[in-house]
Amino acid sequence: MIIDRDIGQYVVYTEDSILHALSKITQAKAMIAFAVDQHGVLGGLFTNGDFLRWLVGQGSAADLNQSVQAVLNRTYRYARIDDDPVKIQNLLETVFYVPLIDEVGHLVAVARRREDGLRIGEFLINDDSPTFIIAEIGNNHNGSLDLALRLIDLAAEAGADCAKFQMRHLNSLYVNAGDPNDDRENLNSQYTLDLLARFSLTTDELFVAFDHCAERGLLPLCTPWDLASLEALERYGMAAYKVASADLTNHELLIALARTGKPLIVSTGMSIEDEIKQAVALLRHHGAQYALLHCNSTYPAPFKDINLRYLSRLRDIGGSPVGYSGHERGINVAVAAVTLGARIIEKHFTVDRSMEGSDHKVSLLPDEFAALVEGVRQIEAAFGSAAQRTITQGELMNRANLAKSLVITRDLAAGDVITDDVIAVKSPGRGLQPNRRTELIGRRAKRSLRAGDFFYPADVDDDAVQPRAYRFRRAWGVPVRYHDFKFMLEQTNPDLLEFHLSYKDMEKDLEAYFDAPYDLDFAVHSPELFAGDHLLDLCADDAAYRQRSIDELNRVCAITRALTPFFTRATRPVIITNVGGFTKDGFLDPTKRARLYDRVAEALVQVDATGVEIIPQTYPPFPWLFGGQFYHNLFLGADDIAQFCATYNYRICLDTSHSKLACNHFGWSFKEFIDTTAPHAAHLHIADARGVDGEGVQVGDGDIDFAALAADLDQTAPRASFIPEIWQGHENDGLGFWTALERLESHF
Repeated sequence: MIIDRDIGQYVVYTEDSILHALSKITQAKAMIAFAVDQHGVLGGLFTNGDFLRWLVGQGSAADLNQSVQAVLNRTYRYARIDDDPVKIQNLLETVFYVPLIDEVGHLVAVARRREDGLRIGEFLINDDSPTFIIAEIGNNHNGSLDLALRLIDLAAEAGADCAKFQMRHLNSLYVNAGDPNDDRENLNSQYTLDLLARFSLTTDELFVAFDHCAERGLLPLCTPWDLASLEALERYGMAAYKVASADLTNHELLIALARTGKPLIVSTGMSIEDEIKQAVALLRHHGAQYALLHCNSTYPAPFKDINLRYLSRLRDIGGSPVGYSGHERGINVAVAAVTLGARIIEKHFTVDRSMEGSDHKVSLLPDEFAALVEGVRQIEAAFGSAAQRTITQGELMNRANLAKSLVITRDLAAGDVITDDVIAVKSPGRGLQPNRRTELIGRRAKRSLRAGDFFYPADVDDDAVQPRAYRFRRAWGVPVRYHDFKFMLEQTNPDLLEFHLSYKDMEKDLEAYFDAPYDLDFAVHSPELFAGDHLLDLCADDAAYRQRSIDELNRVCAITRALTPFFTRATRPVIITNVGGFTKDGFLDPTKRARLYDRVAEALVQVDATGVEIIPQTYPPFPWLFGGQFYHNLFLGADDIAQFCATYNYRICLDTSHSKLACNHFGWSFKEFIDTTAPHAAHLHIADARGVDGEGVQVGDGDIDFAALAADLDQTAPRASFIPEIWQGHENDGLGFWTALERLESHF
């Protein structure tokens, strides 16, 4: 059972309209409203079911502007706020919500069934949520408000979700009124009292610190060590409370905390299991919302005493989310706790471990806390799911390069039977996987095959798309290489060809492939990788590296100019390129992007673009670059792209797959992205996208609504040409491209 004393989400007034009440219960997660009069006296409740029953009775005469009193359910179960919690719990066996009233009928709380998870402010803590990470500042401000504010700033920069403090009313808390000079106290107590007397913030100073947390996007929390401190924090309006390990057996304080109705995070250090069970029973009895933290209350805690495996037992005892409050050195134990189910991590935080005070010695420095946050977030990303295993985009790329395929060992005419003796297993893995060999044996070949040709899934499927002539409202083409462009032209009727160059292609003699002009336009896709593992990067910090990228792009421009005479429609062919700006370990600070864009523009000035047009392409957040995943920082955000184009007079290649992935990752509107960037698009790469890194997905197999996209592009980029940029689309004689064009024709 949970008892909510924050009843604003549930309440409507009896004079409110039915329409207003419907709006309220739609917004509320509870899907129920309690109607009170102007004095707060409960008059009835209202659910969707009550409304529907009333609506059926009204028929066409229903008036949603009349008072909600017309639809109120006045025969409901309720309890008094001071009733035995067992009685309230019994009522919840038959209903989901029980209104709790005082002696004169005022609605003062709502009891509801306990749900999985704990909600604190905007944070939901459950099995599927990100870990809630607390920077425990405690008294590490050493009595300085300025240091407290600095610690809050550093915690925010390190990625914490919450900054936590402690409040004590020494006069009422200690038997000697908190006298640090009382020589009757033992040495440890004297030491602690001396620190607290000298290093505590005033109540008003703590409130200033809490306000600063909110300004920095952190949830402020505090541990009240006594009833007087709890009263002060209630006056402030604290969203939740942390319970110190030392107070797990302080049932008076636990009951007072439970009666606030606020979520509680309860540490269980220095307690035996029976004491933990007693505290849990008490919290449940009083309808508290809580999570339990495993903790070893020694400073620093020896690794051998931490016993992380207890997390699973603690979860069973509490029937609640669990977390870990660590006092050991370093970050490894806390990160490991996340793998064992901890959904709250609390670590002490300081700027200097040599400062006076016992907590400083077990605290993390800002860079260490940032490493903790990064480690936890990496672990969360790696959790994935226990669903059936699939192959990631990166694995597919590596499988195509490293795995094996089924190939034919001699020529075979279409219609001939495929026998076992004409099938061999060879690298690379671009074709049908070897485990499907038996599916080929005995089939008739769907196409003529030459010795060394790969078999593909389409060779064993019955519904493969066949190439044909297509009709689109805009100029379109297909991706090609030098060795296959003539074959592709025999299959269909493009307006243009987009040559995807490898660094090996840049050494080819064009006359070996071109012997006559074609009545077509063309584009060139610059290599990303050049000889010697050089990834093109026009904004690299290393000036020599950057200069080589400029030189390589100059070579691409020269090749494009050499190709132009072979295409009669070509006037100023575009060169699609990635300009660089990738990183290996994380995204750059956004404040550094402007300088990189300027550096790209400075580099492009040094490229001889006579007769050609260089168009940077939009990029995904997590590009797959030759077997591994990187982070990209440029040509991701719509506003950045539009500003670059306007400032430096460039157009772009808008890659729908890349940009949808960016929108998915950052939570942007894809339509707004298209509306902002498409007016600057000279050319389009059309493909679907899945998740945050599934790029080049077949049209219709991912997250993009192509009917809506086509309508937007008709308005924002009506003259931009396009190609289907499907990963491995060229395999099996271009089957991926033909499938995409078949699906796009009705939209574009």
